[in-house]
Amino acid sequence: MRGEAGLRADLNALAIPFEHHDHEAVFTVAESRGVKNAIPGEHTKNLFLKDAGGAFWLVTVPAEMRVDLKALPRAIGCKRVSFGKPEDMDRLLVLTPGSVTPLGAINAAPGSITVVLDRTLAEADRINVHPLRNTATIGLSGADCLRLLEHWGHAPLVADIPAQETR
Repeated sequence: MRGEAGLRADLNALAIPFEHHDHEAVFTVAESRGVKNAIPGEHTKNLFLKDAGGAFWLVTVPAEMRVDLKALPRAIGCKRVSFGKPEDMDRLLVLTPGSVTPLGAINAAPGSITVVLDRTLAEADRINVHPLRNTATIGLSGADCLRLLEHWGHAPLVADIPAQETR
């Protein structure tokens, strides 16, 4: 079982505590600011990327982080990256732009994508991610997010994601 029903079944089977919040659809970090204020924990944003060798990456970082895309490949162990196409996102993760979440890995074949969690999120007591749709948020620990990814056959990478320097 995949999709949101499978996600809920796996959360329950692994006894992972979580909080679920329904809200209006949000497509950008800016749109989500009102939602974030009502939900405690670290909020996230996701980058769906493809490297120069054709491998796909899903990088989850703190919501307000401006990722240094030139330094990112070195931090995650690949060559130059660019943003992946929506059709690849749909094919691999069964997600659409605005609904991207590391939990989308439930729909991905092991080895088809590398999921990367910024170290601060991996170590956080609570991170907030979409449950495969952008009209809700699930809060769970970073460690439990990693545990779910491993349960689905993925080998998540925890990395110190480089941020752009503020000017």
